[in-house]
Amino acid sequence: MMNKLKGKNALVTGTSQGIGAAISKLLIEEGCNVCMHYFSSNEEPLRLKKIAEDKGQKAICLQADLTNEQETKKCVSDAVEAMGTFDILINNSGSLVKRSFVGDIEMDYWQKLIDINLTTMMLVTREVIPHLNQSEGASIVNVSSLAGRVGGHAGSLVYSMCKGAVLTWSRSLAKELAAQNIRVNSVAPGFIQGTSFHATHTTKESAIKTIESIPLQRAGNPDDVARAVVFLASEYDGFITGETLDINGGVYSA
Repeated sequence: MMNKLKGKNALVTGTSQGIGAAISKLLIEEGCNVCMHYFSSNEEPLRLKKIAEDKGQKAICLQADLTNEQETKKCVSDAVEAMGTFDILINNSGSLVKRSFVGDIEMDYWQKLIDINLTTMMLVTREVIPHLNQSEGASIVNVSSLAGRVGGHAGSLVYSMCKGAVLTWSRSLAKELAAQNIRVNSVAPGFIQGTSFHATHTTKESAIKTIESIPLQRAGNPDDVARAVVFLASEYDGFITGETLDINGGVYSA
């Protein structure tokens, strides 16, 4: 990004592995100071923290259950205390939890997926907005999914609905925050190997079949997504807002 992000402050949610970790790593490589949220494992955030500090950059790791309003408020408050104003917010937290067909959907499962994929994003965004850099411009990037575009594989109905809502949320929020010099965009990754999502919920046979259907004839990886996210993050002073960048090897294009 030609040093465009050097010295900028970024908050990334869900950085324990996969896409969130890759985004954090690339932001650090581009010169950002990064606040890395995690829910369970802090191993990868701590490793990335050391990389940042070795480069003379600031990095902190914060644990929180972002479905909990009070924990989210404290997480953001601690982030602001450490970093001050933020230029970039990456909402990456989300999960399928398990596959469930429509006839088997229970209310607890329904609400849990809404909370993990949507409520977390709303709470973090709401709390961070007052601390975004409006004078120079700020960028919010929300991580959705190809499932939010076309519907996912069988048993991912609720997850797909939530990821579709992320796209609508991003477009609406872009209009709401434009006057504050804050851009809002989203990315919709397709089949991305190297994540706990597919390691947990996708069989080897299904993975092979999916890859065969991808025009580029390969699966994506977390770095493919990170590059797209960091590009949108660099547009804190740009002219792109309300857009979705599809990262799927040619499976879908709007």
